[in-house]
Amino acid sequence: MYWYDHGMNGWGSALMGLNMLLFWGVLVAGGILLYRWLRRDEPSGESTPRLATFTARRLLAERYARGEIDDEEYQRRLSTLGRQS
Repeated sequence: MYWYDHGMNGWGSALMGLNMLLFWGVLVAGGILLYRWLRRDEPSGESTPRLATFTARRLLAERYARGEIDDEEYQRRLSTLGRQS
């Protein structure tokens, strides 16, 4: 009874090593994807934002906040945008 060998052969060891690499690869890739998903709305440092995602009013408000335009120009452009909508 139980006289045969229960040890793994070479293929069993290779598959176990491959499964371990696959497990850690999926775990690391999932962590990276989660990190990128959580940081997708944050500005990326000094890179310029894509203007296609900004609305005209948001761009105008940002220019006003940075001091690039004064109160009169802001109100004039805002009313112009209001008439076009």
